[in-house]
Amino acid sequence: MAEKKRDPGPSVKDDELYEKLRDEGNSKEKSARIANAAANSSRSDVGHSGGKSGSYEDWTVDELKKRAKELDISGYSDLKKDELVEKLRNH
Repeated sequence: MAEKKRDPGPSVKDDELYEKLRDEGNSKEKSARIANAAANSSRSDVGHSGGKSGSYEDWTVDELKKRAKELDISGYSDLKKDELVEKLRNH
């Protein structure tokens, strides 16, 4: 059976990285953000650019809900802290 190639669209700058990220189970949006960030700099720079806000485990539930709202994530109001963290990480 032939492998089906996804078309990320014209806005994705690094198709190869996008495909790899999608194969790993990342969302379309997250894969496109990472692929474009890598195309605008080096891939190693992208990996080093994060980690400034601390671990979600250290955040309060109110802070996590505020972040979910900023990211336009729906269905977070009744979630427990660990469920909120999971939802934010997999957005």
